[in-house]
Amino acid sequence: MAARPAGSGHRIPVVDAHCHAGLGDGFRAPWDTEARLEPYLARAEAAGIDLTVVFPVFNSDYAAANDRLARIVGGQPDRLIGFASIDPARDVRRTEQMIGRAVEVLGFRGIKVHGHDSLPGRAVCEAARRWGLPILVDVVRRPAVVEMLAGQYPDVNLIVPHLGGFADDWSVFRQVIDQITRLPNVYADTSGVRYFDALAEAVRRAGPGKVIFGSDGPQLHPGVELRKVELLGLPPRAQALVTGGTILRLLGPGQAVAGAPSRVRALSRCGDGRCRH
Repeated sequence: MAARPAGSGHRIPVVDAHCHAGLGDGFRAPWDTEARLEPYLARAEAAGIDLTVVFPVFNSDYAAANDRLARIVGGQPDRLIGFASIDPARDVRRTEQMIGRAVEVLGFRGIKVHGHDSLPGRAVCEAARRWGLPILVDVVRRPAVVEMLAGQYPDVNLIVPHLGGFADDWSVFRQVIDQITRLPNVYADTSGVRYFDALAEAVRRAGPGKVIFGSDGPQLHPGVELRKVELLGLPPRAQALVTGGTILRLLGPGQAVAGAPSRVRALSRCGDGRCRH
């Protein structure tokens, strides 16, 4: 169950900040072929998850994939929030155009970059700065890049999924925990982290406001991933930061929020742990 802050009768919304959706064209595995949301949404609803951040699976053309994702989000506007995917190297000459369209036309509210494509360069970071968007960047066990990005763009918020890598690399976990503890604009998500002690250490050292719940759905079960956060045994207000408060704060207010459905805009004002809508 989602936490209620002390002294409040309002439930803080639970947000899954990491989920894939839509079709890909790689045909090598689910992560570049298709991410079906129907099973995920049933599981998320049963787990008490109110909103889900979605972005495309791997694609050869992220502009087209973002347009397809917008249609998915448009079919569930009170449950889904879109992030635009981009390959910083391949799309370098059209980065501003792609991100501008994603925000102003599609209503997306963040950027997703995967290191298996390429890592963010200045074009992506400048676009994130211009439109006030967080970047969820999978560094694929290369946390050193986080130091450079965070230092060069201290006003751009970076979310590092899987505590830095999906491969259960304890040394990478420790580096990313150090980064989210030291660097004000760097956060980590919980998706796919099997080393429970690493999650506990991240919250203990960096604080609950620097750790964000994500499931890496639809392949991973959102209820299972959420249960890991609940088992940390945090006080209600601290758990509410992990399960929704921080990501909602990072998503708005800003230009990107203006085109969002009214319920999503209202929930974006819940980021401080005091929901009033």
